[in-house]
Amino acid sequence: MRVAVAGGTGLVGGLLVAQLVAAGVQAVPLARSRGVDLVSGCGLDAALRGADAVVDVSSTAGASRRAAVGFFAAATANLLAAAQRAGVRHVVVLSVVGADRVDLGHYLGKRRQEELLAAGPVPWTLLRSTQFHEFAQQLLGRVPGPLVPVPVAPYQPVAAREVAAHLAGLAQQPAAGVVPPIAGPEVLRSPDATRRVLAALGRRRLVVPLRVPGPTGRALAAGALLPAGPHVTGTVTLAEHLEELC
Repeated sequence: MRVAVAGGTGLVGGLLVAQLVAAGVQAVPLARSRGVDLVSGCGLDAALRGADAVVDVSSTAGASRRAAVGFFAAATANLLAAAQRAGVRHVVVLSVVGADRVDLGHYLGKRRQEELLAAGPVPWTLLRSTQFHEFAQQLLGRVPGPLVPVPVAPYQPVAAREVAAHLAGLAQQPAAGVVPPIAGPEVLRSPDATRRVLAALGRRRLVVPLRVPGPTGRALAAGALLPAGPHVTGTVTLAEHLEELC
């Protein structure tokens, strides 16, 4: 079996490629460093030749609505069109829990991606995930200075490697439409979790709880980042993840 992985050199993508290879699957990373540009479509046709399935875990650092929607709209349209031309039988997309409930840039981009997937020409599977344990570390790397503003919201972080393992299984199965989301084993408050990450890394920075105004802020505070209903539950807690960092 041959599986192409869009975003295959990123955090989840790299773990997914390793999971597929360990299962005896031929995994093909799609990334600009490998000559494939999802936004322009350059290199996609050659990379998808002979692929049985595609898993899209690509993302963008752009946080604005315009940047996020623009990236996911272009990348998804190009990927689906190329998959159809290549005769790909199954496209799996990783989205985020809250994509249908949170009106912030990244979530609106993922919402557009989900819409294009559902209306697309290739059989598909959609998996939503809660934020990864690694998200707090990524946030700290993006925000300079002594203050770290963190939105106030309960969330249920999951280990990226558990998401990758679940995606590897889905890619080797028939298309299933929207499947139950995946989340971690415990509900945390995002400012508290960020403080724990800082302590584990030995860094002294002040976490500033940020209350997002308006309906979006109310949705976040009410649990929009938590899975609603039945979901797949990972096993790695934040404490276990932090032990691995030491």
